[in-house]
Amino acid sequence: MIARLSGILAEVGEDWAIVDCHGVGYLAFCSSRTLAALGEVGEACTVHTQLQVSENDMRLLGFAEAAERDWFRLLTQVQGVGSKVALAILSALSTGELRDACGRGDAAMVARAQGVGPKLASRIVNELKDKAGAMPASGPGSAGGFAAGVAAAAPAGGLGADAVSALQNLGFKPAVAAQAVAAALAELGEDAGEGDLIRVALKKAAG
Repeated sequence: MIARLSGILAEVGEDWAIVDCHGVGYLAFCSSRTLAALGEVGEACTVHTQLQVSENDMRLLGFAEAAERDWFRLLTQVQGVGSKVALAILSALSTGELRDACGRGDAAMVARAQGVGPKLASRIVNELKDKAGAMPASGPGSAGGFAAGVAAAAPAGGLGADAVSALQNLGFKPAVAAQAVAAALAELGEDAGEGDLIRVALKKAAG
């Protein structure tokens, strides 16, 4: 199963992105939040993925953060929530907002998503209320989030990828490691030494 893509953002549509990985373009359907976090066309990006296979279709779903993918998997376990509805919810709400809404049973907040009526929103919060507290949340305003404007993914190759790998080897989750390295690169610049990059990224990931 394809779990993650690292490459160049080749093209972006209304609800999809194409990531060029060594000459092979992968089409991934994404929430608007993920599309906004991937950066500009031509830049390096990393996309966490979920492969869905049915009798008539096979599609790759893409997420800027592992936390968003975890929520997608949970949402699609609810009856009536397919991939399109789940992406609509993740477009309307951050993972932190979604966790809070489910935790307090706020169906009206979930119903803000396109295509989600009051009945379905109530079912979602009722079924996920007990699970919401254990789910991850990331992004601005949530625990472990980095400042707005920092890309959710570090460069796919070279120094950035080596630093992300180093942080993962130290026990940090891929999304956290990628965010920390992206923040460190923004602070130190592309000419930073590997040791300095890992040291600064480690502080950001731990902080």
